[in-house]
Amino acid sequence: MAKILIIDDDASIRALLYAMLEEHNHELREAEDGRKGLAMFKEDPADLVITDVLMPEKDGVELIMELKEIDPDTKIIAMSGGGRGLDATFNLRMAQDFGAQRLMVKPFSSSEALEAIQSVLNG
Repeated sequence: MAKILIIDDDASIRALLYAMLEEHNHELREAEDGRKGLAMFKEDPADLVITDVLMPEKDGVELIMELKEIDPDTKIIAMSGGGRGLDATFNLRMAQDFGAQRLMVKPFSSSEALEAIQSVLNG
């Protein structure tokens, strides 16, 4: 199965995605911010990165730009629930402009997440 890196400052979102994907036998790693996620990716690149857009240390858009510099073919799903006075769609459009293949608005269902993940992994 795929190597997936989950990056989100919300531990409950990381736990939800981890539990859901563990059932599908993916190799999973997680980070609580963009800086740590980028370091993990550099150490051992993932087949798919699922990242929040608004995070401390390094936000998701900056992270996506750096991941794409390392490997332009990196598969990325960006997710956001809004925040900082912005709606989620604005944040996600920015992420898509910089290279995210799929977008998920929080809260999302397990079926929505699984469909997005399979779609990106299958190209």
